Amino acid sequence: MRLSGISSESTVDGPGLRFVIFTQGCPHECDHCHNPESWSCEAGKEFSSKEIIRMMRKQCKSRRGITFSGGEPFLQPYELLQVAEAAKEMDLDVVTYTGFTYEQIIGEGDPDKIALLQASDILIDGQYKHNLRDIGLRFRGSANQRVIDVVASQKQGQVMLWEDKMMNN
Repeated sequence: MRLSGISSESTVDGPGLRFVIFTQGCPHECDHCHNPESWSCEAGKEFSSKEIIRMMRKQCKSRRGITFSGGEPFLQPYELLQVAEAAKEMDLDVVTYTGFTYEQIIGEGDPDKIALLQASDILIDGQYKHNLRDIGLRFRGSANQRVIDVVASQKQGQVMLWEDKMMNN
């Protein structure tokens, strides 16, 4: 998989202390993007999912979870799914950021993308919209983006927001 970077410690990319994987390549190219260096699919560095899992095993003992950010994680769903499954085995939660919406991912019907979605505990969806920027929002930059409880959404058959849980984390 192609990555633009890794952060072994973050408290802003999901609840608790997190290991963050920044993917390389993004079709959205949002105006005022926080990571424009991640747009090109040719830039960054290649890693195998096994390399990332080894790093996680060494560095995630005191982490609450891992976060997939971007770039656009859903451009590399198969590789990230392997990492997410290893994280689950380590009792880590998985947060995934995407410029796509939950409905777009489901509607596309790509089995690898749906599997990555289902392996995520929280999905932060939607493109960053600078005119909707709100620095008071947790884990996202603009008011159109949603923090979705993926497990509850799968059970209910509709998008369930994670906001109620955010007060306790």
